[in-house]
Amino acid sequence: MTKHAVRLSVLSATCAMLCASAQAHHGFGQFNVEVDTEYSGTLTKMELVNPHSYMYFETTDANGQQLEMRCEMRAAMLIRRSGWDEEMFVVGAHVEITGHPHRNDPEACYLESFTLNEGTTLGRNDQLTRAEPVPAPSDRAVRLVSGEPNISGDWAVEQNVLTAPPSGGRGDMVPRSLRDEYASGQMTLAEIRALNPTPRPVYTAAGTEAAQRFDMWSVKDNPRLSCQLTSILYDWTFDWPVNRITQGTTPEGARVVDIDFGLYNFNRRVHLDMDSHPADLQPSAFGHSIGKWEGDTLVVDSIGFTTGVLAPPTRHSEELHVVERFTLDPTTMALRREYSATDPVYLAEAYAGADTVYLSETPYIYEGCKEMTPEFQPQ
Repeated sequence: MTKHAVRLSVLSATCAMLCASAQAHHGFGQFNVEVDTEYSGTLTKMELVNPHSYMYFETTDANGQQLEMRCEMRAAMLIRRSGWDEEMFVVGAHVEITGHPHRNDPEACYLESFTLNEGTTLGRNDQLTRAEPVPAPSDRAVRLVSGEPNISGDWAVEQNVLTAPPSGGRGDMVPRSLRDEYASGQMTLAEIRALNPTPRPVYTAAGTEAAQRFDMWSVKDNPRLSCQLTSILYDWTFDWPVNRITQGTTPEGARVVDIDFGLYNFNRRVHLDMDSHPADLQPSAFGHSIGKWEGDTLVVDSIGFTTGVLAPPTRHSEELHVVERFTLDPTTMALRREYSATDPVYLAEAYAGADTVYLSETPYIYEGCKEMTPEFQPQ
């Protein structure tokens, strides 16, 4: 099987959560996307943070009133994975922006494209460097001294890149391994998404009611609006973050696997030397995880969750039980995760799916988080 064929075979797993990203992301809701507005001014600050970066600039409106504008861009990690960095944005530069105005705040916008000092115009999703798969370093050990597969490293789901179909137009975000097929018309967007649809929850009566009442714009309902973890399943791939896995030991010598989530910089620990969960667990958003190697697959069992959100609008109770199976393909450096979540309160059937991440050229970076939505929610 060729490298491309291998990537195509795992794409269905990769798409499982990502293809729903646009729907789950709060994105356009607070902005009037029916209105295109041109802005012009002086760049005062560029803030690369998650889940959205912000470009700040000074301008004047039609009445001559000075405005301190703040325009929302993509997450810091997405910007870095696209080849952008802070050095591009020099304070004092002249900036021309096309975007959508905020529904309530006259000094906020959703940035679609920008031009600095009459240079090249860049769209919010433009790629400055080719988003290619990263081959495994020639000196990377396939296994640790202990014999366990070497899954330590920085991992990221396959990046989507803006690609125009043969008919032209603005284009769509498609997996980089399929951009040629999409650009040539060999595959449609519907066909790409249909490779593996997003897992569909089967609710209990309580789950149905909770999902219907879920408000994407409420800080109380949506953890993302206050820079909080949604779930260990959802945040692993949502918004294409770079995550870090570290296999190691505690000062006491216990074997552990630490997982740093790149979007909100949360740390999760998997205990490998525990046969069972402690009886006196303190519930948390990450729960308590114990793991064991079954051959070359790391099986992780997690309980002890606080009540929360599994994947918007699906809620979960403290009875949530998650089982994950991590398997590394040493040839392609594809780390596949199969997962199953059960919750007798909200789920009538197991919520099951899979995803795949690869070694990342962009390193894991501890990014700050600054979510503006709670301050300017639509009325």
